[in-house]
Amino acid sequence: MQAHNKTVVKSMQILTLFLNHPKLSFNEMMDYSNLPKTSLHRMVVSLEEMGFLTKDDDGYYSLGLIFLQLGQLVSERLDIRKIAYPIMKELRDDVEEAVNLIIRDADEAMYIEKVDTKQPVRLYTSIGRRSPLYAGDSRIILAYLPEEDRESYIEKVELKSMAIGTINDKTILRQALDEAKKNGYTITSSELENYTKSVSAPILNGDNQIVAGISVAGIEARFKEDRLPELIEKVTNAAKQISWKLGCKTS
Repeated sequence: MQAHNKTVVKSMQILTLFLNHPKLSFNEMMDYSNLPKTSLHRMVVSLEEMGFLTKDDDGYYSLGLIFLQLGQLVSERLDIRKIAYPIMKELRDDVEEAVNLIIRDADEAMYIEKVDTKQPVRLYTSIGRRSPLYAGDSRIILAYLPEEDRESYIEKVELKSMAIGTINDKTILRQALDEAKKNGYTITSSELENYTKSVSAPILNGDNQIVAGISVAGIEARFKEDRLPELIEKVTNAAKQISWKLGCKTS
């Protein structure tokens, strides 16, 4: 563990050199870092192989495109929270239920923003909570992934039951995803916790790609059948507002 920590520290020591230098030769990295030549060479080769560094035809190193991708992702997520929050708050005040903002993080979903209900009995969800993409309000994200990505996920995932309504059959899951994509929303019941219900809709970016989901969630007793059309309309409208602010013109 300690050896691994030293490796991470050395890697960061090398990468942070590029905060003040757009390009560096190997010898310049050695001078600035004070690392032994053999150790530095091993680290630079590894960083280049992983895409953290790139080398041009003149032998100069610079930060790899992965940082541009990661930076764009972080920026996008921060922008979504900032843009979504007032719309989420307005939705919460309107329907008097908790509102969640959810993103995909690898093969999981993560809750990155929430506005709690003022109801005395509530469903507790914390920012940073993770859940499987196949269950609950995060399934709307899986429904809108490119077909190849969606199918790859389904093939490898193990469908574990977390509550009485969790889908644990892949054929049924595929049907639920197709229905969600067709309808533009998803309704889930007791999939992550018993006696809870949620209505969620997709948030799309300027490239018409799924970047997040927004949901209202709460105690099942407050999500009666005659109330669902109203909740669906308001959640999907909120999702469209956020999507429009992110540059999507077709949502």
